[in-house]
Amino acid sequence: MPTKNQNTITQTFPVLGMSCASCAVSAESIVKHQEGVVEASVNFATGNLTVEYLPNITDAEKLQKAVQSVGYDLLVEDENKQQETLEVLHAEKFQQLKTKTVWAIILSLPVVVIGMFFMTIPYANEIMWLFSTPVLLWLGKDFFINAWKQAKHRSANMDTLVALSTGIAYLFSVFNMLFADFWHQRGLHAHVYFEASAVIIAFILLGKLLEEKAKGNTSSAIKKLMGLQPKTVIVIQANGTEKQTAIEDVNVGDIILVKPGEKIAVDGIVTSGNSYVDESMLSGEPVPVLKKENEKVFAGTINQKGSFQFKAVKVGKETMLAQIIKTVQTAQGSKAPVQKLADKIAGIFVPVVMSIAILTFILWFVLGGNNGVVQGLLAAVTVLVIACPCALGLATPTAIMVGVGKAAEKGILIKDAESLELAKKVDAIILDKTGTITEGKPQVTNIQWLNNDDTTKNILLSIEKQSEHPLAEAIVKYFEGVQTTPLSQFNSITGKGAKANHNNEIYFVGNKKLLAENNITISDELQKHAGEWGKQSKTVIWFADSKQTLSVIAISDKIKGTSVQAIKEMQNMGIDLYMLTGDNEATAKAIAEQTGINHYKAEVLPQHKADFVKELQQQGKTVAMVGDGINDSTALATADVSIAMGKGSDIAMDVAKMTIISSDLSKIPQAIKLSKQTVATIKQNLFWAFIYNLIGIPLAAGILYPINGFLLNPMIAGAAMALSSVSVVSNSLRLKWKR
Repeated sequence: MPTKNQNTITQTFPVLGMSCASCAVSAESIVKHQEGVVEASVNFATGNLTVEYLPNITDAEKLQKAVQSVGYDLLVEDENKQQETLEVLHAEKFQQLKTKTVWAIILSLPVVVIGMFFMTIPYANEIMWLFSTPVLLWLGKDFFINAWKQAKHRSANMDTLVALSTGIAYLFSVFNMLFADFWHQRGLHAHVYFEASAVIIAFILLGKLLEEKAKGNTSSAIKKLMGLQPKTVIVIQANGTEKQTAIEDVNVGDIILVKPGEKIAVDGIVTSGNSYVDESMLSGEPVPVLKKENEKVFAGTINQKGSFQFKAVKVGKETMLAQIIKTVQTAQGSKAPVQKLADKIAGIFVPVVMSIAILTFILWFVLGGNNGVVQGLLAAVTVLVIACPCALGLATPTAIMVGVGKAAEKGILIKDAESLELAKKVDAIILDKTGTITEGKPQVTNIQWLNNDDTTKNILLSIEKQSEHPLAEAIVKYFEGVQTTPLSQFNSITGKGAKANHNNEIYFVGNKKLLAENNITISDELQKHAGEWGKQSKTVIWFADSKQTLSVIAISDKIKGTSVQAIKEMQNMGIDLYMLTGDNEATAKAIAEQTGINHYKAEVLPQHKADFVKELQQQGKTVAMVGDGINDSTALATADVSIAMGKGSDIAMDVAKMTIISSDLSKIPQAIKLSKQTVATIKQNLFWAFIYNLIGIPLAAGILYPINGFLLNPMIAGAAMALSSVSVVSNSLRLKWKR
């Protein structure tokens, strides 16, 4: 086997055609045994193969052929097309499953009605045979194919139990229908079980459809991240002319022109011009950043009002955006799927039931006298019918369905069963600051006028309306409804503020440096207010004429009204809270103190958020990450439970498995409570599903026969099976009314 120190490359390919966890094992082992492969792992949850190999020995096509040899396929298209193809395939699969489920229900209904109420009508058995055959052989064929694949791997799962119980019930029914005299001569009634076999297939298909719908389509998150990159850019040629160039053809060292409102295509350094750039998708901070000569700009960020030129430093897969895309993909692919309780039980349950059925037949054969063979076969089939995993198959999806529906009513969108199950175990929650704890928009929180005289507010508003500074918008919003006034000689002073002329008087808006440079006095009263606001980490803006300061304004990102109470509630649940922010230490400290959070970190980069999640996970904690920006997407994908704020970026919402539509933190304790209720319901459902089997299987095997001659009619076994399903569904519906 090759070693890792040679020049290997690592790639991820979607695996097509997998239907069970052992399919993943099979695909993984065949790839691992290929010459030139260093390491390979198939994640059944994401459907991806991650493989490290030596490109001089093997390639994607050879790996694809190897995977095809065991009955699956690899998608080896280029990354951009790969996502589109996957989405089409996913949509097709869902549509096929939907069609199968609908037809299975339609065809099963007449079989159930006849089997339960009209067994005496002419040709009842033949009609049931006619309707149930396509359900099994056409709509349910995948169960038999998958059961055969499992058998080849010497393992068993839900598919095995479905295939065995429905297959034997069907074949037994066909035999009883065609050779009824075989039983009549032995004084027994030839009963058919077509309704049991058809209904089981319909129920399980419905469960699979619900499961498929619940699976969040992770590929759309990556697609949206890729969409942040423009397809073409304007490259400045050596002779100074502008040329429209495809993003793939941009080289390191190219000079690129960025116009107002355009997205920046690659990472680089500003060479001429200046502008404010919205970097919220990377940093999560709402205030656009001023970019001057020699300052770095990043792919995916949005230029505001000015235009500038920059030199490309990192292109293609090297850009920060490409790195975030890669990290999200890796985090999504590295998660081991939580083994569902029902599947775990089914893995043990299936061989046990099969053993009991065989043992039942042997005991009847040995001890049953003249009719031992017949009674034994009948008892063995009854065991398999009553042990059918119908309730088992419904136990999880029905509870999940009700739980997810109830969450949606409360404004919590849950994408998959896994996070709903895991939320109850959460003992550490990481909160992003901007847009999660706070509103995410700078607002004027305080304003103090010299001698309470605000007669010049229309001048302040008029200057700010012309200013390109992002904080100017907060002041314009604050003075909504106030009339503007004509100005002359407006001048933006980069990094300091702006000035303008009104009625031969110069007015200034900006920072303290601007006032000092123009020898403007500040009264003690205004100075005192500014000092207090500064301690609270608010941004202070000064407004002055040519001699003195007229007003001081405080701008900050306000804490949401419900944040403090929600944080308290989570702490009372015994959860450790951590606040991570890209903002400065002073602001982070102020917010932590105001909200009662004990642990916080400031000036945190996107990648470090994900590292911190891993750090807590290594301490044995179940970590929930709550965020709203693209900068949080890596950490969201890494966390055990990921929660996005609904008013944040689409990327965060796509990566996260839960979305709080209202962006209200108080919904998180509600989600955790709902998780506890849902998991309790799933466990109760599994209990009910098994209690029938624990009582029913020994009865079906004929345990009471030596005592009082009681033998369970397979028809009653079918009814008991249906009753177990009804009790499971009813119990799930109880979840709706819980507070």
